[in-house]
Amino acid sequence: MLYDCIIVGGGPAGLNAALVLGRAKRQVLLFDDNKPRNAVTKHSHGFITRDGISPAGFRDIAHSEIGSYPSVHIRNERITRIRSSNKNFFEAYTGAGETFTARKIMLATGLKEILPDVNGIHHFYGRSLFNCAYCDGWELRDKPLVVIGENAHLFHLAKTVSNWSRDVVACSNGYRPLTSEQSSMLLRKGIRVIEHRIAALEGKDGRLKRIVFFNNEKLEREGGFVSPQWTQASSLGEELGCSLSARGGIQTDEFGRTTVQGVYASGDTSIIAPSQLIIAAAEGSRAAMGVNADLIQDEFEPEGYL
Repeated sequence: MLYDCIIVGGGPAGLNAALVLGRAKRQVLLFDDNKPRNAVTKHSHGFITRDGISPAGFRDIAHSEIGSYPSVHIRNERITRIRSSNKNFFEAYTGAGETFTARKIMLATGLKEILPDVNGIHHFYGRSLFNCAYCDGWELRDKPLVVIGENAHLFHLAKTVSNWSRDVVACSNGYRPLTSEQSSMLLRKGIRVIEHRIAALEGKDGRLKRIVFFNNEKLEREGGFVSPQWTQASSLGEELGCSLSARGGIQTDEFGRTTVQGVYASGDTSIIAPSQLIIAAAEGSRAAMGVNADLIQDEFEPEGYL
């Protein structure tokens, strides 16, 4: 079967794209390997009518709604390779060795985050340490917080977090990502900067209680935020020849078109940040409109579809 569009990635961007394309009467095949980046998150916030929903709950509702459109199909498999055929179609290969063909490809594979190199950080990430203040700042409001980052984003994140708490300490874990001017600016606002390396994070059941540094200093904290390094979760875009933006996202126009004809990208895969459920879903909708517009244009070409 020749699909109108194969969507790779079953997060909010891919799911919303599938919904829009299904409502456009397109034959769509969505691949989801069920390994979401937000698997550690208990609740997602900032999406009106869905504030506080779990990622799994969001996914279940999305699948139920998409199930109303018979032209949309979902397979829980991983796409390992995509290649362009000699008829300007695309062939997508699964890890199980199956091949599927489509006129268009949408990449919604998301990002992979590399957390700061701190012992025990994974025990607290998603429970009392987060990466987005707009997503989780309300739950940590007015508490003593830490901001951990080994890159230049530490300055911006510390400033942002200060909106939710007046008791913020920025920790660079042995790195020096801040200029002296930035450090002075934070200090003037009451944000202490600690450059010592972190030996361990202490707490119970994912709730942060204390930070221990290699110089034996200890800092009592009840939660905070981290600044990860972001990388593409999949190499499919680069393998197809898609150009990347300066921030490492797949470069697209306003309707999700990449630099490779017939290939689209949406959600965190292209925008990198801000990384929010509602923004990724909106990007999926916009890219789906781009796919449908181009499919319509193809139909009006002299030769039309083969």
